[in-house]
Amino acid sequence: MKKIYEKPIITKLETGFMNKFGSSPLYARKVRKDIDGVPINELVENYGSPLFVVSERKLREKYRQIYNAFASRYPNVQFGWSYKTNYLQAVCAVLHQEGAIAEVVSAFEYEKARNLGIEGKDIIFNGPYKPVSILEKAAAEGAMIHIDHFDEIIDLEKVAEKLGKQIKVAIRLNMDTGIHPQWSRFGFNLETGQATDAVKRIKAGGKLILNGLHCHIGTFILEPEAYAKEVEKMVKFAYEVEDNFGFKIEYIDIGGGFPSKNKLKGTYLSPDVLVPSVDEFAEKITDALYSNLRPGDFPKLILETGRAIVDEAEYLITTIFASKRLPDGRKAYIADAGVNLLFTAFWYKFNIEIDREVQGTNEPAVIYGPLCMNIDVIDEGSLLPPLERGTRLIFSPVGAYNNTQWMQFIEYRPNVVMVMEDGTVEVIREKEDITDIERRERLPDKLKLK
Repeated sequence: MKKIYEKPIITKLETGFMNKFGSSPLYARKVRKDIDGVPINELVENYGSPLFVVSERKLREKYRQIYNAFASRYPNVQFGWSYKTNYLQAVCAVLHQEGAIAEVVSAFEYEKARNLGIEGKDIIFNGPYKPVSILEKAAAEGAMIHIDHFDEIIDLEKVAEKLGKQIKVAIRLNMDTGIHPQWSRFGFNLETGQATDAVKRIKAGGKLILNGLHCHIGTFILEPEAYAKEVEKMVKFAYEVEDNFGFKIEYIDIGGGFPSKNKLKGTYLSPDVLVPSVDEFAEKITDALYSNLRPGDFPKLILETGRAIVDEAEYLITTIFASKRLPDGRKAYIADAGVNLLFTAFWYKFNIEIDREVQGTNEPAVIYGPLCMNIDVIDEGSLLPPLERGTRLIFSPVGAYNNTQWMQFIEYRPNVVMVMEDGTVEVIREKEDITDIERRERLPDKLKLK
């Protein structure tokens, strides 16, 4: 069979020695032939490509590792699973089995938690938008409601009147912990006195009981000391509230934001070097607690860790559909998964593994998705060997925010499976078809084609 002519190009090659990135561009290949013992080819043959694969074993291991880092250092710890990070039922159920309560930020997520069997008292309700209807339900069911703004205080007072009882609430704080940009959009600012004003308003209303403080300083935080500053400020403010207003602060919720072993675009070092260990975070946070709490006082420490728990427990298998040569000489590949499925590709450079040994010299390559959109780039440049059509690429870690921010755009969303601890594979979300997309559409009779 006659081969297709391809214009020759000149590509600068390094020698086979170590380079500044720590590996040889000529020989380094990352090969993954299975996920938790299940062959990649078998997964694709049975469930199609693209395919999200969650590891139950790794999910449980990550939760236990992070929880134990805190529980072994402080006697009163509770984890709240962040639904917005990944709210697939099977993922949430695994983490609830491990002991996490639910942390939600919308009526939709609240309903998901309740449908899973989580009681209202075991739901943390955050977020800037809580319509009165869901506040009534949450308050009646005893959820931990974290107030975001003054209007929400007014709404909750009306709910308290309707229910005929006082409602326990917390307020969300924002503060300067040395992290920039500062997340000042949510909650009441501590340094300007706005948080104190909120406490005064709650006290004056007489319908709400303040029993908790919440703060979330950001996402993918790489500096453990920032959490120490957060805890110090929250504890000091808690005692100001108790001493001046008579409320008892029963818990301090320090939010989430711990990084996973993903690689932020624009960073030079590998995640293994750049990302602090969970023990470093736990040590700083618990030291700050012991340094600022009064003797014998151990308020509940709540963490809303999402990304650090789930990100590394999920993979995306995608298949090379075609290849081409770009005008600048780079090799380009078209895969069957794009930014419709990997929304976080705009911020992270994923680890890429190949499902087989591939001969040939690595060269800079771009990986595009299947969408007819110029922004559909899931990897802007990696050293890859010549990849034949049908080669599988495995992207990781992808467990955080991709299954919640993915889009039904141009392509259907694929199957999501979980490799169980016993090695069996379960579909935890079925792939879509045309009925999923059109079942809520309505075509007026006059527009129907004869």
